[in-house]
Formats: sequence, structure tokens, C-alpha cells
Amino acid sequence: MSLFTDYYELTMCASYFDNKNFEPATFDLFIRRLPENRSYFLFAGLEEALQYLQSIKFTEEHLAYLKKQGFNEDFLDYLGGFKFSADVWAVPEGTVTFPNEPLIRVTAPIIEAQLVETFLLNSINLQTMIATKASRVVHAAKGKSVIEFGLRREHGIDAGMKVARSSYIAGCQGTSNVLAGMAYGIPVFGTMAHSFVMSYPKEIDAFRAFTKTFPNKSTLLIDTYDDMAGAEKAAIVAKELEAKGFKLGGVRLDSGDLAETSKKVRKILDDHGLGYVKIFASGDLDEFKITQLLNDGARIDAFGVGTKMGTSADRPYLDVIYKLCETMTPDGGFSPIMKLSKDKITLPGRKQVYRFKNGDGSFRKDVVALADESAEGEPLLVKVMENGKLSYGLPSLEKIRVVASENLSKLPEEYKALTNASTYPVELSQKLQNLIETTKFQLTKNEINGAF
Repeated sequence: MSLFTDYYELTMCASYFDNKNFEPATFDLFIRRLPENRSYFLFAGLEEALQYLQSIKFTEEHLAYLKKQGFNEDFLDYLGGFKFSADVWAVPEGTVTFPNEPLIRVTAPIIEAQLVETFLLNSINLQTMIATKASRVVHAAKGKSVIEFGLRREHGIDAGMKVARSSYIAGCQGTSNVLAGMAYGIPVFGTMAHSFVMSYPKEIDAFRAFTKTFPNKSTLLIDTYDDMAGAEKAAIVAKELEAKGFKLGGVRLDSGDLAETSKKVRKILDDHGLGYVKIFASGDLDEFKITQLLNDGARIDAFGVGTKMGTSADRPYLDVIYKLCETMTPDGGFSPIMKLSKDKITLPGRKQVYRFKNGDGSFRKDVVALADESAEGEPLLVKVMENGKLSYGLPSLEKIRVVASENLSKLPEEYKALTNASTYPVELSQKLQNLIETTKFQLTKNEINGAF
């Protein structure tokens, strides 16, 4: 995975090496701004990032390829012995976070810290984006189950795995992705396709065939030809299963006016004494459509959500950033640094994020402060690597899921609105504000005086 990087990361590292710049530096990974209709982020992807940082190395094959790209032998020899030796601090996965808060902080010789930028950004961008989107969908479902159904529309095998994991962290009950089920221990779900129904001469024959194979966990797709007729046939098959000591799990709707259809289907099932049979809905759903369905009184028990959640279709990327915030001085100390580009100013120095809560435990505000400041709030960044070795017990996926659930439950409702949500207060400590001003002044002075 060492070559999973942008070319310019390697060219910068080669120049650092050539100029004998091996001094430590600190980089912050953060998200610059909220996308439209987002009011928070649900942080995900840390486990993969740490696994990468522990294992990064350059093989002979990698070095042979880089030699063909023009990198010199001395630099390639350095890469041949490369070992990540950083101290890393990070926010735990499942934590609710906000713009401009450091999510990962890397302090290492600048070549090492620079080299890992692309992987960290790629991993955190996708997984935090999906976890955030999925948390909105789960919130909109108001306690009804949500299953991640987007594998066939997600952007490749790697994304399909990460989407399943991130969605589960955010509160989805499971996934259709069988490999993710095996790899992560996520519950897997599935029903049947229209092609299965269409392959039989009669719809009821398809239902009987499927329930013969899965008498205790069948969900029948009833909208291939006619919803109401399909519901009646599902009721017949459910009664046949009852006579054999089994129960039909549910019926699935995948098209049409889901709210009105679900009400009619619910009546048909109830009229046959099948109140236990669940109604499962799918078909281009997202948090907005689910909200509308529930507002319209839909009688739906669970939702299968695919494309729009699995690609975060309305906001398919985050403005995730990795920027230098301090460098080592000749005397061995650290000097703050910041970017002054218009609309892209960064925060200098090594930082910590403190979370303050109301009396009931709900989140009140965050304060971004310097790392050596003391504050009454709860510090969010924890040390996860020391000298390149893991110093943090990686939590189980179930534990991360619990952390996410607790975080989301403590985020007040006004910050979880799907549109026009309130802005959560994130403040800068006075010491950090002072450092910003002095760093700006010093950088501007140095650039003007040394411009020529």
C-alpha cells in the first residue's frame, strides 16, 4: 500500500531527503467546512488508517518502479529501510465532530508525515462521509430498521466494504454485502429479486419455492406484477407456512407510492391474521424520502437503503484536509506555522479539542485549544501511536457502534435537522487566538522582509 499515494508526495519527500531535512513536524487532518445540509460529521476510518501506518513499507518491486520514475538511488535506499516512527493522536471512531477540529494529528520526521497524507485523506474522507450520511438516514427512520443495500452501485470493491462498515457504525442494522458480513461480523440481509419471481410461471409458485428453501426467514417481493395481488398471494403462502409450523418474515415493496401501498398491504395482511408479517420497503430511498414516507403515515417496518446512502449521492465528498501546523526549530523546539491563503487559512500549533456538556450530558460546545492548555471540557484527541507503534487498543466494531450511538444521542436535535440545522458552537481558546495573530504577523513580516 506504500505506493497508494499521489506522485507529488514522493517528489516532496525526495527533495526533503536531498536537502537533508529530517526534522520532525506536525500535521493536522481536519475537515474544512460542512457540506450543504450537514451540521456534523460522524468520524470513521481510523482503524484502517492505523493499520496502514503500522504496516507501510517499500518492497523491491516498489523500488524498481520508482527507479523507472527517475528517483535516485540514495533516496530509494532510504525508502527501502522506511519505517513509520510517528506519534499520532486521533479522535476515536464513532465520535461526532465538526469543521476545523483536528481529527488526526501526526508528529514525525517530515518525510514520514508527508508520505502518509494521501492514504489518510482517502480513508477518512470516504468512511466519515458515509457514516455521516448513514447516521442521517437512521435518524430519519425514527427507530425503524435500516439495512445498507447499496453494494451494486458503490464505487468499487473497496468502497463497498467500507460503506458496509461505516453504515453499521452509524446505526444500520446490517448489510446486503456478504463479504462485509464475514469480514466485520455485520448481520447480512436479503430478500429476492424480480428475476426470481419472473422465472416461475406464476408468482405464487415463486413464493412457494422460496419459502420451501427458507421457511423461517423469507421476505417475499410482491410488486413484480401487481402489489395488491402479490400481497394476497403472500398471505396465502404465509398461511401455508403457519400450517407447517413456520412464519413468513415479511413482504417487500420496491416501487410505486410506497406510503399508500404499504397501508393497503398492511390491511390485507392484518385481515388474514398476519400482524406479525413485516413490511420492508426499498427503491431509491434516502433520509428525505424516508421522512416524507413516515410523515405520510406509511406502514413500513424497515427500509433497505442503497444508492443514495452508499454513494452519499447528495454530497459525495468532504473537504478533508491535511496541513502542516508546526516545524522544528534549530534549537530543538517547535515553531507554529499556518497557511494564509484566502479562504483556506489553517490553525497553527499542536492542538487539542475539548467538549463541554450540559447538565443532562448533551453536547453544549467545543473549544479548540493548544495541546498544552488545560481546560474543563472532555479532551477528544487520544494518543493512538507512539514512535510508530500502536499505543491504543483498537475497539471492536460493536464498541465503535455504541460510541457512535451515544454521541448521536447526546447531540441536541436542533443540530440533527435534515435541512437548516443550527450551527454547533466551536470556539477557539484565547491562547490559540493569540498564537494565530502572532504567527500571522511573523509570517507576513518574514515574507515581506525576505521577499527579494
